[in-house]
Amino acid sequence: MQFSAYANRPASRRGRGPRGGSCDDLAVTHSHGHSHDHGGAPAPPASHRLRTVIAAVLVPFALAVLAGLIALWPGDEPAGERSGIGFDQERQRAKVTKVEEVKCADVGAQIQEQGPPGGGGDADEPRPDEDAVCEQATIEVTSGKHAGRTFTEVVAPDASRRYDVGQELVVSYSPKAPRELQYAVSDVVRTVPMAALALVFAGAVVVVGRLRGLAALAALAVSFAILILFILPAILDGSNPLVVAVVGGSAIMLIALYLCHGFNVRTSVAALGTLASLLLIGLLGSLFIGWSELTGNTDDFTGLIHTQYPDIDMSGLLLAGVLIGSLGVLDDVTVTQASAVWELRQADPSAPWRKLYASAMRIGRDHIASVVNTLVLAYAGAALPLLLLFTIADQGVGTVATSEFVAEEIVRTLVGSIGLVASVPLTTGLAALVVSADRHRGPGTKPGPGAGPGPRPVPAEPGPGPGPGPGHGSGSGQGPGQGPWSGPGSGTGQGPGGSWAGTGSGAAAAPPEGPSRRRGGGGRRRRR
Repeated sequence: MQFSAYANRPASRRGRGPRGGSCDDLAVTHSHGHSHDHGGAPAPPASHRLRTVIAAVLVPFALAVLAGLIALWPGDEPAGERSGIGFDQERQRAKVTKVEEVKCADVGAQIQEQGPPGGGGDADEPRPDEDAVCEQATIEVTSGKHAGRTFTEVVAPDASRRYDVGQELVVSYSPKAPRELQYAVSDVVRTVPMAALALVFAGAVVVVGRLRGLAALAALAVSFAILILFILPAILDGSNPLVVAVVGGSAIMLIALYLCHGFNVRTSVAALGTLASLLLIGLLGSLFIGWSELTGNTDDFTGLIHTQYPDIDMSGLLLAGVLIGSLGVLDDVTVTQASAVWELRQADPSAPWRKLYASAMRIGRDHIASVVNTLVLAYAGAALPLLLLFTIADQGVGTVATSEFVAEEIVRTLVGSIGLVASVPLTTGLAALVVSADRHRGPGTKPGPGAGPGPRPVPAEPGPGPGPGPGHGSGSGQGPGQGPWSGPGSGTGQGPGGSWAGTGSGAAAAPPEGPSRRRGGGGRRRRR
């Protein structure tokens, strides 16, 4: 093929373009002569037939996702009375106005200390510490209907949280409690450090990623919007958590992929690979969550949700978390594999799909090792306090691993990892088939029986010096068919400018050999 012949030419001759080639030949050669990196140049255009096939799959899927969003979109949540339990409490802002030291016994704080070893009793028996010193903070409510009211908060010597004058706090309000106990500190205000961290993150993404970084931030904002405005309210509205997660996760996937990587076949292949992997994760998660009899109700937060919203399927909520948690890493893996196949195709246009698949899989195997390790460590880090408790209790590994709380994390990690591992061969194979089925043949590479395509006009090319009248020549060249083409050619020249124009039966011509050679439409002419 012409691409292979051009790639095998010496570097000194590549810059001249194909001999006897047209501007179209030069354009095609140039467009495939540079690399397309993952985050830079766009993917080469695909054929109309291939775009039609991919659209026939993705467009109905996108329409189904849109229909799911419309059908499951939550209505207005009816305003009800707060339960006053956990997060379902009225919260206001407050600030610390005074901090003073007092004896814990004077303010009724019961502080326990360990008895000294070798004492008259059990060394581990706690006893009151009458000389312990506590801190008493005076706190003023600064928002809500009770703005200006003050209350006190006692801080024990072993408390992990300390207060400073002027510190801003979040306080909870319990209307049914006695007046002096209606307000209590629930958290501190950390808006400034969190906003600063978010700005640093956004700045780093934009500085390194530039326009692609801006697109990634926009996709992140859309993901959070779908999560907050659709997924969470729809689950609270009584919809099946698994169905809501599939619809919402699919919407996040489509918007994030096309917003970050553009509307092209490469992104569409990554989307198909992500979709197939999500389906696999959903099937495996549903199987093993049911087989392991995981209820999804393992801590105070899930227990509170189940108490206030008993109609929510907690095991379905667990599976929804597995799907959404795996989605972000899946996008990374599938886009990387699709881009790897396209880059390998650009480096070796004649490579068959099996070679492309094998080469890209070598890249994917390295990616698998790092991604799976990332997932395992992420879940282990989230459950680190619980693992510490099991270690303190001196429980065996089998007991810890099969307890429901840890088993949930194990199922979440392993099911997500299986989906990630499967996404590599799925996406790589699909991408290799797509690029192999969409091989573009360069202009003028139509096969022929050995004869040239016929006379072809060539623009006049000024010579370096004056030339006499008519000239005659014969030439030979190689055409883009099955083998070398040759045939006689004739040309005429006129005027002192040495301009020549001619026709010939060859589709390519040899380069000029000295000042008297000129390139014609396929013949080689020698000025006499």
